[in-house]
Parts: sequence; C-alpha cells; structure tokens
Amino acid sequence: MKRKILFVINPVSGGKTKYNFLKNLDKYLDKSKFDYESVFTDYHGHGTLLAAEAVKNGVDIIVAVGGDGTINEIANELEGTDKLMGIIPLGSGNGLARSLGIPLGDYNAIKRLNRLHASKIDTGVFNGKKFFNMAGVGFDAQISARFAENGKRGLGSYVKIAYSEVSNYHSQFYRLNIDGRDYEQQAFMISIANSSQYGNNAHISPHASLNDGMLDVCILKPFPLYKFPALAFRMFARNTHKSDYLEIIRGSNISIIRESEAAVHVDGEPLIMGKELNITLKSQSLTILH
Repeated sequence: MKRKILFVINPVSGGKTKYNFLKNLDKYLDKSKFDYESVFTDYHGHGTLLAAEAVKNGVDIIVAVGGDGTINEIANELEGTDKLMGIIPLGSGNGLARSLGIPLGDYNAIKRLNRLHASKIDTGVFNGKKFFNMAGVGFDAQISARFAENGKRGLGSYVKIAYSEVSNYHSQFYRLNIDGRDYEQQAFMISIANSSQYGNNAHISPHASLNDGMLDVCILKPFPLYKFPALAFRMFARNTHKSDYLEIIRGSNISIIRESEAAVHVDGEPLIMGKELNITLKSQSLTILH
C-alpha cells in the first residue's frame, strides 16, 4: 500500500529558490511507493501548523524542505509520534542533514527517501523549546540574532557577521549543573550539541551522537582575539575537542544560570530568554528517514 507523504517547503530558506524542486520531486520520487502532495510555508511557524494538520489527516511522512529552522518546525509536531519525518536539505548550514548523511542535492535527497531507511534520534528541550541539532547561549546566540536581522542567507553572510562581532563581544559568567555536578565558568559561549555540528561541516563537538541519550555541553572559554581564526579552523578540521579553550561535558539534565536575560538560539533560531535555563533530553523520540 502506498504511503501518504507531504513535502513542506520553506521558499526562503538558504536564499535558494525552491520552485525547481517540484520538477525534481515529480521526476525522482518513486510513485509506486508514495502518494505525495506539497505545500509552501507562508510565515515563520507555519510549518508546525501544516505538520499538525497533516498528522490529523493521516499523512504517514512529512518532509521538511529547507534548513534546520524548517526542520525544527516540522519535528516539533512529529516528535513523540509514530509518524516519519524526511529532510530535503536546502538551508544555509544544513547541520542536522549533514550529521545524518543526507545528500545536499535535492534530487539525491529525494532518491534517498525512496529507500525508506529510518532511525530514531534524541530531542533536546531548552526552557520548553525543542531542538534537534544545536542550541546555545553567548556568542553563537548573538550571531544567530544578527544573522536573522540581516536577512541575507548563506555561509558567507554568517562568517562576515561573526568576524564583525567577535571583537566587541565579551565573555559572561555562568553557573552550570550537569547531571548533578556543579561548575562555574567564564565563557565566550556555551553550545548544547545533539549532533556534532552547527552546519556547513563546522563541528563544535566532533564525537557527539544523535541517539546516545546524551547532550554535549561545549564550553568555549575566553581566548585571545588572534586565536579566533585558528578556533574556527579547528571546527572544519573536526578537532575542536583538542583545543585548550574548549571543554566538553556530556549530560542529559542541564541547568545554566547566567548574568542577565539575553539571546539564545534553538536550532539557529534566536530567542530572548531569562537568566535561568534548563535543558533536558527525550531519548530517541523522533524517527527520521535518511
């Protein structure tokens, strides 16, 4: 029996047009396995509503066509259900898709869906907001906020913003509790990694796993400004864990107390949250095709 599959397409993610995608979808999707429909999102958060409606209508598979933000909207609704999620990575960084080994070309990603190979991944919960790839506070949260304000997508824009902000950003003092153990640390940023990377193969925690029941708390300590390019290079070389400036502590129940209300990011989407942050894990609660 054919499976009902819905493609939820973010038309602006990654600054890439999605209209050619529909032609590739018709060409490469296996029609003997699927009855498919597609719909474009109209505004931020629309993907969650479309996914909820699809679940009510008995759709078997909902596919996010976009980046990590689009994935987050769809996965928010599918997490904890028996529905399958697919990904066509057409965003700026595509961190979760890269971690799952999903091809970046849309036609290759469509053909990968035809295999119906699925596995479960963990879900992080950050002050009640679900994340599936990465969340964080500090410098990376500020860059996410500036990136969203800028409106220009893509790696080049992200790097330009990071370099313009790094000299003006000051580290903060944090109190952490990770699985019952207390830590105090001055930090440039703290990333909570479910997968190993932010996107574009920039790995903050090279050995992080999506389905090990743990989150990697990546604490980047204050560093001399001239070290910034070398730290960035380490991410692409997948050896950040060897840096003297980065400490990685694994856990599943995490609290962070910081100096004041400020920006955070949840799968790259910036939000303002208070001084107290609580992060928990839901083990293997989302099923993804890859």
